[in-house]
Amino acid sequence: MAKVNIVIYGGDRLGKIPLLLKNHGFNLVKHVTGRKHSDLKTNIPSHVSTVLVLTDYLSHSMLSDVKTTAKRKGLKTVFAKRSWSEIQKVIQL
Repeated sequence: MAKVNIVIYGGDRLGKIPLLLKNHGFNLVKHVTGRKHSDLKTNIPSHVSTVLVLTDYLSHSMLSDVKTTAKRKGLKTVFAKRSWSEIQKVIQL
């Protein structure tokens, strides 16, 4: 099974989420907390096919920018709280 490249926006700490994603066929390319001023420049890597947005740890303006950029690039975008059970639901494991 080919790995799916994913980027995560939001969440200061991800805990075991990267490992759990890896075990389900995802390759975490980048994690952006959204806390630094430089994070406001949404730059989604070109080799990413899925964007995971952790809504409970992201500002509204950052959320809006990520959503717009991902849509413009035609990327699958999913929204969840920072909990593995919520993430599983939205990425349909």
